[in-house]
Amino acid sequence: MAEFLQFAFSGLTVGAVYALVALGFTLIYNASDVINFAQGEFVMLGGMATVFLSLAGVPVPLAALIAVAATTVVGLGLYKLAIDPARGASAVTLIIITIGASIFLRGVASIVFDKRFHSLPHWFGDRPLTVAGASVLPQSLVVLAGALVVVVLLWAFFERTLFGKAVLATAANRVAAKLSGIDTGFVVGFSFAVSAAIGAVAGVLVTPITLTSFDVGTLLALKGFAAAMLGGMGHPVGAVVGGLVVGLLEAFGAGYISSQYKDAMAFIVILAVLFAMPNGLFGRTRIERV
Repeated sequence: MAEFLQFAFSGLTVGAVYALVALGFTLIYNASDVINFAQGEFVMLGGMATVFLSLAGVPVPLAALIAVAATTVVGLGLYKLAIDPARGASAVTLIIITIGASIFLRGVASIVFDKRFHSLPHWFGDRPLTVAGASVLPQSLVVLAGALVVVVLLWAFFERTLFGKAVLATAANRVAAKLSGIDTGFVVGFSFAVSAAIGAVAGVLVTPITLTSFDVGTLLALKGFAAAMLGGMGHPVGAVVGGLVVGLLEAFGAGYISSQYKDAMAFIVILAVLFAMPNGLFGRTRIERV
């Protein structure tokens, strides 16, 4: 039982990060129909910027805030410089643009920072807590709590604010939203900025546990994409559930089968979704009248 709980805690921790990455995919996809494969680089930038700012003498909390703000600017720049000029292009073209942006950001990070692995100090110490025989790092609870806070804030924004409803309207029908007076271009740019901020927060939260380097974003993007597909691309709740499920599958697969197959779980999920349920767990089949 202790072993099962150990794997479950590990899976939920990493799954919370995948959920945040999947939420970033979902926000951008809903607002612009773009699948942003640079989402993982936002996580990397959040972690790496915080590490190097702290090494420069900036207190970690302030360094984290600066890193999140800087990554938000990068996300907005991605939209303004790469996505907006290509509006009207095909979905494949936009995907290639985001892949190119991912490669570019990774290259810049390797020059601005370095190519080594880095970590941050644990927020509440690294002495593990014991729960029913399983050891849980306090930072794991911080990751789970941080993911929960982000989800609740997003829910409150979309359900309780007028601008949040404008974002939902843009996601539902951009043409109708534009005819209603909503600045859809601003909404899409805002979605890129928020998704970048969410990715940076995930990077700050998880770096004390998993380490970070200039090239960690690629695998995180693929796993977040798998989570988003599993939950149903464009469904926020599905993104959270998908992220947790992918994290649990990864942890249990590594624990009970082999750690060599840990990273393969995300790709197995993608293939399973494509073959068995292309719309995901919470996705709906679209019906178009012609």
